[in-house]
Order: sequence, then structure tokens, then C-alpha cells
Amino acid sequence: MLRRDRILPEDHLPAADGLITAGRDLAGRVHVAPCPFLTEYGVDCEATYKRARMGEGAVMLHAQVGYRDAEKSRRAYAEIHARLAQDGIRLDRYGICLDWSMGYPADRRPHMPRGTGLILDSAQAFAELSACAPVAPHFGDFVIGTPAALENTIAALGAGATSIGNLGQYFTFRQPHWDDDVTTTAETVKAIALIAAQPEEILVHSNLDDGFAATFRDAACALGAVLIERYIVEDLLGAHVSHCYGHTYSDPLLRLAFQRALAATRSCPGTMVYGNTTLYGKDQASNYAALASYLLVDIYAQRSLPSGHAVNPVPVTEAERIPEVDEIVDAQRFAGRLLERSAPLDALTDGAKADGQAQQLLHGGRQFRDNVLEGLSTAGIDTSNAFELLLSLRRTGARELETQFGPGELRDTPRGPVREQLVTSATLSDLESKGRALAAELDREQRAVIESAAFTACLATTDVHEYGKVVVENLLADLGVALVDAGISIDPEVLAQKARAAGADFIAISTYNGVALEFIHRLQRSLADAGMTVPIFIGGKLNQVPDASNTSLPVDVSAELRRAGAIPCHQIADMLSSLATLARETSGAGTV
Repeated sequence: MLRRDRILPEDHLPAADGLITAGRDLAGRVHVAPCPFLTEYGVDCEATYKRARMGEGAVMLHAQVGYRDAEKSRRAYAEIHARLAQDGIRLDRYGICLDWSMGYPADRRPHMPRGTGLILDSAQAFAELSACAPVAPHFGDFVIGTPAALENTIAALGAGATSIGNLGQYFTFRQPHWDDDVTTTAETVKAIALIAAQPEEILVHSNLDDGFAATFRDAACALGAVLIERYIVEDLLGAHVSHCYGHTYSDPLLRLAFQRALAATRSCPGTMVYGNTTLYGKDQASNYAALASYLLVDIYAQRSLPSGHAVNPVPVTEAERIPEVDEIVDAQRFAGRLLERSAPLDALTDGAKADGQAQQLLHGGRQFRDNVLEGLSTAGIDTSNAFELLLSLRRTGARELETQFGPGELRDTPRGPVREQLVTSATLSDLESKGRALAAELDREQRAVIESAAFTACLATTDVHEYGKVVVENLLADLGVALVDAGISIDPEVLAQKARAAGADFIAISTYNGVALEFIHRLQRSLADAGMTVPIFIGGKLNQVPDASNTSLPVDVSAELRRAGAIPCHQIADMLSSLATLARETSGAGTV
């Protein structure tokens, strides 16, 4: 049972009215500055542009750009647009890949770990980037929803950006070494209030894949999260919220149905639909098939029921590394030609089944929204207070919200109460099945030796991306390993404490954000301080931008990780082989 004293135990919290006033008062001196995109198309904001393009029947294109080096990012911003224009392809918008360290306040940023993305060290640097081409700048990550929400929003507006996010990250992403969620929430409320006070229609962007949608098992709850965010941003704060989706919707039917449901609830155009890169692997030729499969759905969706979402052809190298300019251009050219070639296929497509599923999503989503707001109100949360509601949702978390308030029937299972799903989110179930399938593929001897070891494992991620962790959890559980979930976006010092408290036999880490080597160094120091030595498996994107890099691209650090005492795993088989060896070595010897 949820209770206010457990969710918001503080005696004093910032007053929402004061935060809103502080944000709105800044609008007297903070405005949307001109940029080539706004000037080229004679519009006051991207929402106006999107509506015009929708009226033309156009399908818009989105590309991601942003390297650690700001100069390289500026060159890419200009070059990609120019090369596509030569081919007759209009690139409508850029998603700017800011480094996650940009989420820290500017005065704290130099002392914090960095990832692999773009670092803009001043408001001028924001404007210099958007000045490089007449493409809409979308600052979609590590602005809203972070401790630096207000200062980064001011900088983005000064660069002519009229689409700013990522509210989805607010609910799930934690900046390493930053535990002050009260300040993060306060800065987010002020930033949205500033946006609401602008005369232009600024889109508060929320990527559902980065928020609760990636964790919900029922896609109806993800649609409900859209409605809750809309209530907060539009009804309580007076701004406009625009949603992006993609990774979480690998099933073509659900992908189309979710777009239909969003279109039925929207008050402003969508930002973009993200590429389904969970389908990508190391084989680039196969990745082109995946690229075509999701683009065809997204293109048809926008042609048959325009919702304003730009489609996003993700380069086929994305699963391995940050794509170079040539690879971004190739993916956009692929999409441009697919737009031309696929038009005759629309007449062969019947969207009736997707429309039916969209109605299920809408029914369940509205029920989930109502259940959440009523349940939190009953718990003592003021659901008309944007600050209290945001912070309560963040602290409660997706799994608890779905269990308590999901629209499906609640049933008891050996693992505790679980909600039946109205519309199953295929991505999570597919990942879980993948983990179990990998366990089933083990040869009998290897499986037996791991099971007999009766290991306890401590699992964690260095960032908000937990798909790899889901696969490993299900794999290890099927092999009889006792699991201790240390969580996501964890600090290495905290992970060491949890591993020690659990008496873990090994630690398994999934990483994505380019901090693998630094994380392992700090984890090893913390384990040593705790007097503990255990094997550490680490998989995911095992890269980092070298301090002396002149390319700003991350490089593989597997060898350095091995020298630091970790076991780098480029694929699950690497972990299983090492785990079997560990089991043989420790058979009958207890905890390592």
C-alpha cells in the first residue's frame, strides 16, 4: 500500500507555485532565438513546420548527430544536410546526442565522469551548432529531467530549438553520483514553466523508450504514462508535450497500433519515432533488413494517419559504435529511396487490426491514468501539484505503478503479485525468452556444472539501458543462479556494497554509455576497500573516448578491462564459458 510518508518523507519540499513562477518570470529575458531552420522555412517553431509538412502529405526524416568534439559535430551538422540536399532528400530535424554528463549543472560537470556524446560548454556553443544548417535542432536528451534542466533549456532556446527533452529520462535516469532528486524535480518544473511562458509552441519532448515504457509489461500502461505526462505538462504546467517511441515496439502490429493510439490523444505533433535498433546485430547486411522492416511500418503509419513523427533511419553500424557521417548519410539515403519505392504498397495494407489494438491501448491507458492519479491521491499525494506528482511517480517506479494500478487483473504468482496484460509489450517478453533460450542451448555438462555451483550473482547496469541486463537475468535464473538486483544507473561504490552484503560469488554488469573502464577501476577500488575479491563480468558497449583522442570517437577497451581484472564479454557465450570455468574451480569451495 502506497503512503505519503514513505514516498515523500521530507518535512519540507519546494512549493510548486514558487517553482512555476520562477520559471515563467525568466521568459521576460529568455526567448527563442533565430536559427537557420526557422529562417529558411519562415516559421516560429518546429510544431508549425510539422503541421505544414503533414498537410503536404510529407513523411519527415530525423537523424541523430553529436560527437564528443564540438567542431566535428558542427561539420557533421552541415555536411549531412548538404549531401542529402544534393540527392533531393530533405532532412527535417537533427536529434543532438548530448553526452549524459551534460545533465549535471555546469559548475559540477568538469568533475564528473563523461560518456561518448557531445559536450557543449556554453550557451554560445549550443547556438553555433544549430547555425550550421537549416535543420530543426532537437535537444532531446539530458536537458529537461536532469539537474541542469533549467540552464540547458535556456541554452537550447537560445539556439533556436523548439523541441526540448527528455521528460522520459526524468522518471528513470539517475546521474551517477547525484542523489538529489528534489533538486532535479525542481529544475525540471522550472524549465517546463519557462517553456510554457514562451509565445511560441515549444514541444516538451518525452521518449517513452527512455522512461517507464521500457519497463512496463503492458503496453496499455505505456499509453497511460503518455496521458499522465500530458496531464502534468499541459494541464498543470501549461506547456505542450510530444512523445517519441520506438525501441519498445519491435512487433509491427503493436508499433502501428501505438502510433494510432498516440494520434488519437495528441494535442500537438509528435517528435520522432525512434528506430527499432534492438533488431540490430553485428552483421550490417542483416541490419539493413531490420532497418527496412521498421521503416516500412513507420512510413505507412505517417502516410495513412499523420501524427507528425519524423521517421528515423538508424545507421546499420549503431550496434557496434557511434556512426560516422558517411554511415548516417547512407541510412538517410536508404530511407529517402524507400519513401519513393514503398508508396504503391500502401494500397495493399489494411490497418484495421492495428486500429482495434489501438482502442485496447486507449481503454487500458485511460484506466491506468485514472487508477494512478486516484491511488496516489488516496496515498496523500497532491496530484494537482506538478512537483509532488512528478517526484512521487519517479520514486514509486514503473514496476510498482504497474502492479498497483495496471488495468489488467491482478494474480498471485510464485514471484509475487503480477498484473495480467491487456496488450503485451513484446520487447521485454522477447528479451526474457532470449535469455531462457540461451540457457537451453548450453551443452549438458556445462549447464550441470554451473547449476551445481549454486552461485549468487549481483547484477547491475552503469546507465538506464537495461535490455542486456534483462537477458542475463533470465539466463542466470534458468541456470539456478540466485540473483541480487543492484539496479540501474548504479555508482560503483554502491554496487560494491550491495555485492558484499549479498555475499555475491560474482558481479555481472551491463554498460552502454562509454564509461566501462573508469567504472571498473572504481569498482575494483571499492571492492578492495571492502576486503572483497570476486570475478566481474562486463558486457555491452565496452568502449570509451580516450583522453588524448583527436577523433572524439570511442575505442574498444576490452584489453584494458582485462588488465584491470574484469572479464569482458562481447557476447553471452563469453560469459557462459568463463562462468563454467569458475564453477569448476570453485566446486565445493563456497564463495570466492
